Amino acid sequence: MSSLRTDNDTWDIASSVGATAVMVAAARAAETARPDPLIEDPYAGILVAGAGAGAWQYIADEAFVARMAESDPEIGVLFEHMKNYQAVRTHFFDAFFSAAVDAGIRQIVILASGLDSRAYRLPWPTGTTVYEIDQPLVLEYKTSTLAEHGAQPTAERREVPIDLRQDWPAALAAAGFDPARPAAWLAEGLLMYLPADAQDRLFAQITELSAPGSRIAAESMGVHAEDRRERMRERFASIAAQVDIEPMDITELTYEDPDRANVAQWLSAHGWTAQEVASQDEMGRLDRMVEIADSDDQSFSTFTTAVRG
Repeated sequence: MSSLRTDNDTWDIASSVGATAVMVAAARAAETARPDPLIEDPYAGILVAGAGAGAWQYIADEAFVARMAESDPEIGVLFEHMKNYQAVRTHFFDAFFSAAVDAGIRQIVILASGLDSRAYRLPWPTGTTVYEIDQPLVLEYKTSTLAEHGAQPTAERREVPIDLRQDWPAALAAAGFDPARPAAWLAEGLLMYLPADAQDRLFAQITELSAPGSRIAAESMGVHAEDRRERMRERFASIAAQVDIEPMDITELTYEDPDRANVAQWLSAHGWTAQEVASQDEMGRLDRMVEIADSDDQSFSTFTTAVRG
């Protein structure tokens, strides 16, 4: 599967960036199956099962993970870290939305929503509208798959099928979004797939659409040295070879730019009050920290939240 990015690339649920959404859903399914889950996502497994064969089908396979750990302990640790990280990340942003609705916000916007099932699984207050923005084929897959299983949203769910490189603010307005009312925005698993200038443009567009009292949450990745990226590529290739699947190199899908703006600093300079949490601190707080060999004691990512003044 070729994963090289282009300016006008597109994808369905089983290719390119779309396939990473299935990987994340698989991690949520694995977390849900634990005896002590941080989050519960009864729809994740359904969405993964409908996506067909791929690397994702092994994430929740405990027997497979055990075999990997036996043959290569570092790969076993990496699997555990990936699953724990996704659980902690989901838990953090679930709490963000809970605080937003407690503050009276009833417009929710999930950017590049992928297989996010929050519109179905969170207990939204009456009058809440959840807008999901993503590629048309990705939204189509999620909606049809969950409908086949009788799933019903717990809020009014409105799809906005458009690429974020296009005029998504106009599409969001056409779907009923009201910029005069506060909104809660989420950019989870998104920013690393955008060039630095596109990230700035995205936040500028969000700011223009955000009434006072609006909130935003975002996940941003650190810039990693090329040798660490190469070690990641080697690990992905090793795992793929052992299960006889075509490797998916996530590092080819992302943009690493040392000049990328710090999210909290950018927001603070543009009318927001922001704070950030290192992912490893949050993983430690929830007793889910897993040390991986080449982390260089760096957090995998940063979680930023902000309120519009």
